[in-house]
Amino acid sequence: MNETIKVENLTKDYKNNRGIFDINFSVKKGEVFGFVGTNGSGKTTTIRHIMGFCKPDKGNCYVKDLNSLESASEIKKYVEYIPGEIAFPDLPNGTEFLKNQAELLGLKDMTYANELIKKLQLDPTANLKRMSKGMKQKTAIVAGLMADKEILILDEPTTGLDPLMRNVFLEIIEKEKKKGKTILMSSQMFDELETTCDRVALIFDGRIIDIAVVDEIKNSNYINYKIEFNNQKDYKSFKKLKYKIVRDQEKYNQVTVKIEKSNIKKLFKTLTKYDVKFISEVKNSLEKYFKEKLKKGEKNNV
Repeated sequence: MNETIKVENLTKDYKNNRGIFDINFSVKKGEVFGFVGTNGSGKTTTIRHIMGFCKPDKGNCYVKDLNSLESASEIKKYVEYIPGEIAFPDLPNGTEFLKNQAELLGLKDMTYANELIKKLQLDPTANLKRMSKGMKQKTAIVAGLMADKEILILDEPTTGLDPLMRNVFLEIIEKEKKKGKTILMSSQMFDELETTCDRVALIFDGRIIDIAVVDEIKNSNYINYKIEFNNQKDYKSFKKLKYKIVRDQEKYNQVTVKIEKSNIKKLFKTLTKYDVKFISEVKNSLEKYFKEKLKKGEKNNV
């Protein structure tokens, strides 16, 4: 499988149902792996353990077969890291900070750093303390990526970026992916993970609910259609047929059906017999997929 990052039975219990519990996943070499969840769901805690910053109560993390806790210094030779919370040292401006980071990394060629600065429209001469959140984030991105290492671990890297710069950053990640880099990126935004990732894990209340293959969602053999009828008689008559109804809104004489793509013609032929107000395709998306998973989980816990 050639796993570059591996997390096994990782648990850190902060009590009162806070923490992460029995986390398991791996990231293959050259894969972009997304980690999605709300604030407090456990994304950052997991990433800090992978980086070797925290000692788990149970389980282990590995990067290139090196134990994250035991070999934290060694791992950093291969990993570029952008933290979720940025704390800059007491330096006058971004230029000095990037120069300082380059010296720590032993980086002498700043060509790629300058390329990133240009793409992100960053003014590194600005005072670090007076920078906007977006400017600080851009500075952190340049510092995190400029060494051009083989593994990227990015904790909500687009926080504070405006939509234009967010798109520029995603373009940068696409180029990093084409270089064959292994990337783990956390986010609260489904769309940016759907755009860049091969697989995405949903974490909720410190537990992984599911790991989705993005291509399988985009190219599913099933499709959903929302259908609204002009009268209740047709609505009720259609419901008696053997179509799988995934949402029923009687108030609007409306149903959403899930069918195999090979049965689309059959559905439309059936609908010619009814007085249909409208029919629209409900696009498959990562967000929709995970919301359905969470709903099923809530029902199972009732």
